[in-house]
Amino acid sequence: MADITATDPEHAAAATDANATAATDPAAFERAIDELAAQVPVDRTPAGLERARVDESGWAGPDRKPPLAVALPENVAQVQAVMRWATRHRIPVIPRGAASGVAAAGIATAGQLSLDLERMNHILDINVENSTITVEPGVITKDVDEAAREVGLHYAPDPASYATSTIGGNIATNAGGLACIKYGVTSGSVLALDCVLANGELIHIGHDSIKGVAGYDLVRLIVGSEGTLAVVVGATLRLRGLPRHSATLAAYFDSIADASHGVTAILGTGITPSQLELIDHATLAQVDAVAGTDYASRGNAFLLAQSDALGAAEEIAVMADAIRGIAAIVETTDDPDEAARITAARRLGYTSIQQLGRVVPEDVAVPRGELTAIIDDINAVSERNGVKVFIMGHAGDGNLHPLILAEGASPEAVDRTVDEIMRLAIAHHGTISGEHGVGRAKLPWLELEQEPLVRELQRGIKRVFDPLGILNPGAAI
Repeated sequence: MADITATDPEHAAAATDANATAATDPAAFERAIDELAAQVPVDRTPAGLERARVDESGWAGPDRKPPLAVALPENVAQVQAVMRWATRHRIPVIPRGAASGVAAAGIATAGQLSLDLERMNHILDINVENSTITVEPGVITKDVDEAAREVGLHYAPDPASYATSTIGGNIATNAGGLACIKYGVTSGSVLALDCVLANGELIHIGHDSIKGVAGYDLVRLIVGSEGTLAVVVGATLRLRGLPRHSATLAAYFDSIADASHGVTAILGTGITPSQLELIDHATLAQVDAVAGTDYASRGNAFLLAQSDALGAAEEIAVMADAIRGIAAIVETTDDPDEAARITAARRLGYTSIQQLGRVVPEDVAVPRGELTAIIDDINAVSERNGVKVFIMGHAGDGNLHPLILAEGASPEAVDRTVDEIMRLAIAHHGTISGEHGVGRAKLPWLELEQEPLVRELQRGIKRVFDPLGILNPGAAI
């Protein structure tokens, strides 16, 4: 009854009869939507449909028409009802969180159903003794951390969108963030998942224990699969002790190359900071313009390091000593308010660039030793194409976010810039996505990174979980 973007030729045949029905019997299609609405809250208003076809990526795909409808389940049983209905009618389902994604994984278009999980937003349990929290997928990341802090614990993953992104979305993309150098990406904090399969069956995978190696690790398979294998309807997450101390280092360098050497020097001390972030001069200048600060006057590159260890001040002092011969200016503080002010410069990076107009936010990762070279190459691409590119990122693990200013540039020049940056990531022994996922926006470059046999193995895994190809077709793989 709807157009299915097949993940391989086998799925195309499954869609033929459904497509014919949609074209020849609109009344049957309307009855199908009414059938769904009798079981699950459904939004078919123009505003609701419009919201479902966009996200933070700004991606403009080949078909940007609104989806058929938006399902708004409030509990697990309703998610199961949606998937049984979708299986029965062969209609593609696009799981969706807070739409903060920047790879277009959660965008639903013509012939598809948007499955919006925002109403499943309850914290179900906090177990202080086991240091775990169990939540529904629509809970905001910041709310998870705040709930944990009330009992003396904290949730470590810290994506830049933590104030708006949902746990379900974080799980879908295996989100990283500022603290991932020490605490890892989302997968390191997911112990167990409740998932609804494409046919509506409910499964529980993983363990409430910290360790568990029985059978294949299906939790790690689902985390980062971008809604293509199952719909996550519950998650048990690992919490950690609340840091009692914190200290911060702000260093300014004459060049990106010097800042990269600073990263190597800091990590060469044997200390693992809780944050190690890099911002280029252009981004600093725009943060200054928006926030009224003067960071850009102090250097051409900015490095932010933090420690949340018991000996945080001592660790920061060691880091500062390691870079004094490299950095032009080194400042340290253990004052929380001052640290928050400095950290705000990093968090303001993306939003400050957005003040200039439409931004294409990219996400690549390379070995740390390649940071200087790829940044130089990205700047050369920017100059050659006449497209401004701002650079910031998680320097401690080589994850960069080139922010491409599309405003005022031709679409062809922007597309060319994106393409060249993706190719640079591969040329520098890295990846086209460090933490944002592949979604739909990055699929054209996946073949540069993964050989055909690897991609076919992934498609085979999807066929096991989703034989009809109705879960987020056209995304991730």
